[in-house]
Amino acid sequence: MQDLQEPDVLDVAPAAHVDGEDVEAIAYLIGALGRGVDWPTALLESMSMWRTATETIDDRRNNYFVGGEAFDWMLMAERLIDAAGELIPSEERETLLFTGRFPESFEAERFKELLGVQKHSGYLNYYYGVVVEEALQLAVEREVHKRAVSNGNQYQDDFSEEAFFRIYRRSKSDLLREFCTDVGYINEGVISLSQCKEFLYWLFKYRMRISDKAKVASDTRKGIAQLREIALAHPDSNALGFAPDQP
Repeated sequence: MQDLQEPDVLDVAPAAHVDGEDVEAIAYLIGALGRGVDWPTALLESMSMWRTATETIDDRRNNYFVGGEAFDWMLMAERLIDAAGELIPSEERETLLFTGRFPESFEAERFKELLGVQKHSGYLNYYYGVVVEEALQLAVEREVHKRAVSNGNQYQDDFSEEAFFRIYRRSKSDLLREFCTDVGYINEGVISLSQCKEFLYWLFKYRMRISDKAKVASDTRKGIAQLREIALAHPDSNALGFAPDQP
Protein backbone atom coordinates (compact mmCIF):
# COMPACT_ATOMS: atom_id res chain seq x y z
CA MET A 1 0.00 0.00 0.00
CA GLN A 2 1.16 3.53 -0.70
CA ASP A 3 2.66 5.62 2.11
CA LEU A 4 -0.10 8.03 3.13
CA GLN A 5 2.11 10.50 4.96
CA GLU A 6 2.02 12.95 2.08
CA PRO A 7 1.22 12.00 -1.51
CA ASP A 8 3.84 13.53 -3.75
CA VAL A 9 2.93 15.41 -6.89
CA LEU A 10 5.29 13.58 -9.21
CA ASP A 11 7.14 15.29 -12.02
CA VAL A 12 5.68 14.14 -15.31
CA ALA A 13 6.63 16.03 -18.44
CA PRO A 14 3.64 17.01 -20.58
CA ALA A 15 3.34 15.09 -23.82
CA ALA A 16 4.96 16.68 -26.84
CA HIS A 17 2.03 16.69 -29.25
CA VAL A 18 -1.17 18.69 -28.91
CA ASP A 19 -4.42 18.28 -30.85
CA GLY A 20 -3.21 15.54 -33.15
CA GLU A 21 -4.05 11.86 -33.49
CA ASP A 22 -1.27 9.66 -32.13
CA VAL A 23 -0.94 7.51 -35.24
CA GLU A 24 2.00 5.40 -34.09
CA ALA A 25 0.36 4.33 -30.82
CA ILE A 26 -2.89 3.42 -32.56
CA ALA A 27 -1.06 1.52 -35.30
CA TYR A 28 0.92 -0.38 -32.67
CA LEU A 29 -2.28 -1.35 -30.82
CA ILE A 30 -4.01 -2.64 -33.93
CA GLY A 31 -0.88 -4.47 -35.10
CA ALA A 32 -0.31 -6.10 -31.71
CA LEU A 33 -3.91 -7.27 -31.52
CA GLY A 34 -3.59 -8.66 -35.02
CA ARG A 35 -0.51 -10.63 -33.92
CA GLY A 36 -2.45 -12.22 -31.09
CA VAL A 37 -1.09 -10.18 -28.17
CA ASP A 38 -3.61 -10.20 -25.32
CA TRP A 39 -5.54 -6.97 -25.46
CA PRO A 40 -4.77 -5.60 -21.94
CA THR A 41 -1.04 -5.90 -22.71
CA ALA A 42 -1.43 -4.32 -26.15
CA LEU A 43 -3.57 -1.53 -24.71
CA LEU A 44 -1.12 -0.60 -21.96
CA GLU A 45 1.89 -0.82 -24.27
CA SER A 46 0.21 1.51 -26.74
CA MET A 47 -0.57 3.88 -23.85
CA SER A 48 3.11 3.93 -22.94
CA MET A 49 3.84 5.10 -26.52
CA TRP A 50 1.14 7.78 -26.63
CA ARG A 51 2.51 11.33 -26.81
CA THR A 52 -0.50 13.55 -27.51
CA ALA A 53 -1.52 15.60 -24.46
CA THR A 54 -4.92 16.77 -25.73
CA GLU A 55 -7.06 16.20 -28.77
CA THR A 56 -10.54 17.15 -29.91
CA ILE A 57 -12.79 14.43 -31.33
CA ASP A 58 -16.30 15.33 -32.53
CA ASP A 59 -16.23 18.56 -30.51
CA ARG A 60 -15.16 16.67 -27.37
CA ARG A 61 -11.87 17.79 -25.86
CA ASN A 62 -9.85 14.90 -24.43
CA ASN A 63 -7.26 16.09 -21.92
CA TYR A 64 -5.10 13.08 -21.09
CA PHE A 65 -2.72 14.96 -18.78
CA VAL A 66 -4.72 16.97 -16.24
CA GLY A 67 -2.69 19.94 -15.12
CA GLY A 68 0.09 18.73 -17.42
CA GLU A 69 1.06 15.89 -15.06
CA ALA A 70 -1.93 13.78 -13.93
CA PHE A 71 -2.48 10.96 -16.44
CA ASP A 72 -6.17 10.12 -17.05
CA TRP A 73 -5.55 6.53 -18.11
CA MET A 74 -9.23 5.58 -18.30
CA LEU A 75 -9.93 8.40 -20.75
CA MET A 76 -7.07 7.17 -22.90
CA ALA A 77 -8.30 3.58 -22.56
CA GLU A 78 -11.67 4.70 -23.91
CA ARG A 79 -9.92 6.44 -26.81
CA LEU A 80 -7.78 3.44 -27.75
CA ILE A 81 -10.56 0.91 -27.29
CA ASP A 82 -12.68 2.96 -29.66
CA ALA A 83 -9.82 2.93 -32.19
CA ALA A 84 -9.41 -0.85 -31.86
CA GLY A 85 -13.09 -1.51 -32.49
CA GLU A 86 -14.09 -5.17 -32.70
CA LEU A 87 -10.51 -6.35 -32.15
CA ILE A 88 -11.26 -6.20 -28.41
CA PRO A 89 -14.15 -8.40 -27.14
CA SER A 90 -17.14 -6.16 -26.49
CA GLU A 91 -17.99 -7.59 -23.06
CA GLU A 92 -14.44 -7.25 -21.77
CA ARG A 93 -13.99 -3.72 -23.04
CA GLU A 94 -17.31 -2.69 -21.45
CA THR A 95 -16.14 -4.18 -18.16
CA LEU A 96 -12.94 -2.13 -18.26
CA LEU A 97 -14.71 1.11 -19.13
CA PHE A 98 -17.41 0.69 -16.48
CA THR A 99 -15.42 -0.90 -13.65
CA GLY A 100 -11.77 -0.06 -14.38
CA ARG A 101 -10.89 -3.75 -14.29
CA PHE A 102 -9.16 -5.99 -16.80
CA PRO A 103 -10.08 -9.68 -17.26
CA GLU A 104 -8.99 -11.94 -14.38
CA SER A 105 -6.38 -13.55 -16.63
CA PHE A 106 -4.39 -10.29 -16.65
CA GLU A 107 -1.73 -10.08 -13.93
CA ALA A 108 -2.30 -6.80 -12.09
CA GLU A 109 1.40 -6.60 -11.17
CA ARG A 110 2.18 -5.96 -14.85
CA PHE A 111 0.17 -2.73 -14.91
CA LYS A 112 3.07 -0.52 -13.82
CA GLU A 113 5.61 -2.36 -15.96
CA LEU A 114 3.57 -2.11 -19.17
CA LEU A 115 2.43 1.46 -18.61
CA GLY A 116 6.00 2.66 -18.08
CA VAL A 117 7.54 4.78 -15.34
CA GLN A 118 6.44 8.18 -16.65
CA LYS A 119 2.83 7.27 -17.37
CA HIS A 120 2.53 5.32 -14.10
CA SER A 121 3.78 8.34 -12.16
CA GLY A 122 1.16 10.43 -13.94
CA TYR A 123 -1.46 7.79 -13.11
CA LEU A 124 -0.62 8.08 -9.39
CA ASN A 125 -0.96 11.86 -9.66
CA TYR A 126 -4.40 11.40 -11.19
CA TYR A 127 -5.51 8.82 -8.64
CA TYR A 128 -4.58 10.91 -5.60
CA GLY A 129 -5.16 14.34 -7.16
CA VAL A 130 -8.49 13.75 -8.89
CA VAL A 131 -10.11 10.47 -7.79
CA VAL A 132 -9.25 10.65 -4.09
CA GLU A 133 -9.77 14.43 -3.97
CA GLU A 134 -13.34 14.07 -5.26
CA ALA A 135 -13.98 11.24 -2.79
CA LEU A 136 -12.67 13.41 0.06
CA GLN A 137 -15.16 16.14 -0.83
CA LEU A 138 -17.98 13.60 -0.81
CA ALA A 139 -16.86 12.17 2.53
CA VAL A 140 -16.79 15.60 4.19
CA GLU A 141 -20.16 16.55 2.66
CA ARG A 142 -21.61 13.39 4.19
CA GLU A 143 -20.11 14.31 7.58
CA VAL A 144 -21.70 17.77 7.37
CA HIS A 145 -25.01 16.27 6.30
CA LYS A 146 -25.00 13.78 9.18
CA ARG A 147 -24.31 16.53 11.69
CA ALA A 148 -27.04 18.74 10.21
CA VAL A 149 -29.61 15.95 10.42
CA SER A 150 -28.64 15.19 14.02
CA ASN A 151 -29.25 18.89 14.80
CA GLY A 152 -32.72 18.75 13.26
CA ASN A 153 -31.89 20.27 9.85
CA GLN A 154 -33.43 17.72 7.48
CA TYR A 155 -34.25 19.99 4.56
CA GLN A 156 -30.93 21.40 3.39
CA ASP A 157 -29.79 19.55 0.27
CA ASP A 158 -26.44 21.16 -0.56
CA PHE A 159 -23.57 20.84 1.89
CA SER A 160 -20.72 21.43 -0.55
CA GLU A 161 -20.00 24.98 0.58
CA GLU A 162 -19.43 24.01 4.22
CA ALA A 163 -17.42 21.00 3.08
CA PHE A 164 -15.14 23.30 1.07
CA PHE A 165 -14.56 25.51 4.10
CA ARG A 166 -13.66 22.45 6.17
CA ILE A 167 -11.22 21.09 3.60
CA TYR A 168 -9.76 24.21 1.96
CA ARG A 169 -10.70 26.99 4.43
CA ARG A 170 -12.27 29.01 1.62
CA SER A 171 -15.51 29.08 -0.34
CA LYS A 172 -15.93 27.09 -3.54
CA SER A 173 -16.72 30.23 -5.54
CA ASP A 174 -13.52 31.96 -4.36
CA LEU A 175 -11.41 28.94 -5.19
CA LEU A 176 -13.05 28.49 -8.60
CA ARG A 177 -12.37 32.14 -9.37
CA GLU A 178 -8.71 31.77 -8.43
CA PHE A 179 -8.41 28.54 -10.43
CA CYS A 180 -9.83 30.20 -13.55
CA THR A 181 -7.42 33.10 -13.15
CA ASP A 182 -4.46 30.74 -12.73
CA VAL A 183 -5.21 28.64 -15.80
CA GLY A 184 -6.66 31.38 -18.00
CA TYR A 185 -10.31 30.27 -18.13
CA ILE A 186 -13.24 32.66 -18.20
CA ASN A 187 -15.13 32.20 -14.95
CA GLU A 188 -18.78 31.71 -15.92
CA GLY A 189 -19.70 29.66 -12.84
CA VAL A 190 -20.17 26.48 -14.89
CA ILE A 191 -17.31 24.23 -15.99
CA SER A 192 -17.04 21.23 -18.29
CA LEU A 193 -16.15 17.70 -17.17
CA SER A 194 -12.59 18.20 -18.40
CA GLN A 195 -12.31 21.49 -16.51
CA CYS A 196 -13.84 19.87 -13.42
CA LYS A 197 -10.99 17.35 -13.37
CA GLU A 198 -8.50 20.20 -13.72
CA PHE A 199 -10.19 22.03 -10.85
CA LEU A 200 -10.02 18.94 -8.64
CA TYR A 201 -6.31 18.53 -9.33
CA TRP A 202 -5.73 22.23 -8.70
CA LEU A 203 -7.58 21.88 -5.37
CA PHE A 204 -5.45 18.86 -4.46
CA LYS A 205 -2.26 20.85 -4.98
CA TYR A 206 -3.76 23.82 -3.11
CA ARG A 207 -4.58 21.53 -0.17
CA MET A 208 -1.02 20.21 -0.16
CA ARG A 209 0.21 23.80 0.27
CA ILE A 210 -2.12 24.85 3.08
CA SER A 211 -2.22 21.66 5.18
CA ASP A 212 0.35 20.10 7.47
CA LYS A 213 1.48 16.51 6.87
CA ALA A 214 -0.80 15.01 9.50
CA LYS A 215 -3.88 16.70 7.97
CA VAL A 216 -2.83 15.63 4.46
CA ALA A 217 -2.48 12.02 5.59
CA SER A 218 -5.79 12.09 7.46
CA ASP A 219 -7.66 13.57 4.51
CA THR A 220 -6.08 11.08 2.10
CA ARG A 221 -7.17 8.15 4.27
CA LYS A 222 -10.66 9.63 4.48
CA GLY A 223 -10.92 9.91 0.70
CA ILE A 224 -9.67 6.35 0.14
CA ALA A 225 -12.07 5.03 2.80
CA GLN A 226 -14.92 6.72 0.97
CA LEU A 227 -13.86 5.06 -2.30
CA ARG A 228 -13.79 1.67 -0.62
CA GLU A 229 -17.24 2.23 0.84
CA ILE A 230 -18.59 3.06 -2.62
CA ALA A 231 -16.86 0.02 -4.10
CA LEU A 232 -18.39 -2.28 -1.46
CA ALA A 233 -21.86 -0.84 -2.01
CA HIS A 234 -21.53 -0.87 -5.80
CA PRO A 235 -19.16 -3.70 -6.84
CA ASP A 236 -19.71 -3.00 -10.54
CA SER A 237 -18.60 0.63 -10.29
CA ASN A 238 -15.14 1.92 -11.12
CA ALA A 239 -14.72 3.55 -7.69
CA LEU A 240 -11.41 1.76 -7.13
CA GLY A 241 -10.49 0.09 -10.40
CA PHE A 242 -6.70 -0.15 -10.51
CA ALA A 243 -6.17 1.70 -7.24
CA PRO A 244 -2.48 1.80 -6.21
CA ASP A 245 -3.13 -0.17 -3.03
CA GLN A 246 -5.08 -2.93 -4.75
CA PRO A 247 -3.47 -6.31 -5.55
